[in-house]
Amino acid sequence: MCGMVGYAGAQAQSALDVVLAGLGGLEQADGGSRGSAGVVVLSDGCLATAGATGPLAALHDELARRPLPLGGSAVGQLRCASGPCGAPGPAAGPPAAQPSLDAAGRGAVVYQGTLDNGAELRAALAGRGHRLASGTDSEVVAHLLAEAFSSCVDLGEALRQVSRVLVGRFAVIAVHADEPETVAGVQRGLPLFAGVGDGESFLASHAEALDGRVREVVELRGDDLALLRRESDEVRCEVTDAGGSVVRA
Repeated sequence: MCGMVGYAGAQAQSALDVVLAGLGGLEQADGGSRGSAGVVVLSDGCLATAGATGPLAALHDELARRPLPLGGSAVGQLRCASGPCGAPGPAAGPPAAQPSLDAAGRGAVVYQGTLDNGAELRAALAGRGHRLASGTDSEVVAHLLAEAFSSCVDLGEALRQVSRVLVGRFAVIAVHADEPETVAGVQRGLPLFAGVGDGESFLASHAEALDGRVREVVELRGDDLALLRRESDEVRCEVTDAGGSVVRA
C-alpha cells in the first residue's frame, strides 16, 4: 500500500521524526519495499522538502546527507513502484515522491488516488498561465490549491474549494507556508484518518501510522475535511462534512 502522514505538534520539536516514524509503521505493516518516499517540513515560514527512490531507508540516508530544519508541522508519503492506488507508475507523482509544490513553493500537497478530470483541470490551469512540469495529478492539486488560497487565505477553505472541482477517488493532505500552524486533509472514496494525541494531532491514510501515539481516531467519510491547528500549547483537530457541519471539534 502507498501511504501518507501529516502531523502538527504544539512544541517546537522535529515533526519530521514523527512523520518518519509514521511512514515506518506503514512500511512495516505492508512488509514490502517502496518505490520512493518524500517529506516536507514547515520551518520559519518556509517549506523544506526531501525525497529518495527506494524503501524508506533510502530517505533516511538522504536526510543524513542533507538534514532538513526543525519544525512543528510536517507531511510525508510513501509511493509504490507502480504508482499510488493503481495510478500510472512514473507519472503518479513527483520524482522521489517529494510532495508537490505550487509554483511559488509556498503550498505543498501529498496525494493518492485517481482524478477522472485531471486532463481537463490541467488544461484549464495552463490556460490561466500555470506551468506544470511533472505531468502528475498531485501537481494539478497543488496549483489548484495555490489559486484557491490566494483568494481566501485560509488553508481549510482553499482545500475544500479544490475538492469540489476534483472528480474521482482521492485523499489529500496539504500545508501552506503562510499558515504554518495548520495541516489540512480531505478525502473522497479513499481512507483518511485523523488522530488526536497529547499536544499533537495527525492525519494518515492508514491507521497503522498512528499506532501508539493517539488516544482518539476519527475516520473521515464522504468528503469530510480535517484541520489540525496549533493553538498555544494544544493542537486542535476539527472535522467537518461536505456541508461544513462539524463532525468532530
